[in-house]
Amino acid sequence: MKLLHFKKENRVKLGVKTEKGVLDLQSVAKQLHVEIAGTIDELIKKDQLSILQKIIDNVNQEEFSSFYLREQDLILEPVILNPEKILCIGLNYRNHIQETKENIPETPVLFSKFNNALTAHKEKILFPKGSEKVDYEAELVIVIGKQAKDIEEKDALSYVFGYTAGNDFSARDLQFLTGQWLIGKTLDGFAPVGPYIVTAETIDPSNLRIQSKVNGELRQDSNTKYMIFNCAKIISYVSKYMTLKPGDMIFTGTPEGVTLGHTAEGKKYLKSGDEIEIIIEKIGTLKNKLI
Repeated sequence: MKLLHFKKENRVKLGVKTEKGVLDLQSVAKQLHVEIAGTIDELIKKDQLSILQKIIDNVNQEEFSSFYLREQDLILEPVILNPEKILCIGLNYRNHIQETKENIPETPVLFSKFNNALTAHKEKILFPKGSEKVDYEAELVIVIGKQAKDIEEKDALSYVFGYTAGNDFSARDLQFLTGQWLIGKTLDGFAPVGPYIVTAETIDPSNLRIQSKVNGELRQDSNTKYMIFNCAKIISYVSKYMTLKPGDMIFTGTPEGVTLGHTAEGKKYLKSGDEIEIIIEKIGTLKNKLI
């Protein structure tokens, strides 16, 4: 199931991507006299995925044809609107570590972004003042489905609601001003996610092709199987130190091919007008333009 948020009549609404288009789930639920969460955030917290599945299963395509919307006509919103935490894992692919000349970490390297960085698919991102070295990072993003505290690795994936695509935009010159990465990582709009959340039961996060393109040029091309710390390990590790809540998001790290890893002559940092695509197998393509 591919879930998304879209805006209609100045309201954020819940939709599911289908072969016929995006199904307006709240309108369908109202017609069927069924109460359903209005957003993915609420859906996760109320644990209503099974109810949602029943609604989808009971939709007669002819009777509800007017509730199918053309995706290209919709303005999308971030797939999670208000996560308590946006956590990120640094240095999680060996080839990326080699290109940046870092040491392989013994434990996951954690940093964070804030909600001001959240951005939707196709939303334009303002090029930040004070930076000349903006970089892209294609990442698989975990969306937590239920509260997780001190859990074992073998159980960790059962706490996942789903997965989405993310771009860990990074202003490298600001990132390395000090020993703390935060200022270069959580600028406004620097955490695009989407376009969909794919529910966990339909996807294996340990074997997904992951790519990035800039203005159509392929920059990254790898697979999540090359993570040093896989999704289960990351969730278990984080849960030992902080309680993960429903709707929390974890960016799981980027593979090789970022601008930072190129030689001085080969570096092509992003500029205003560039369109960046993050493509993850079985999830979709996240697009954003810098302006």
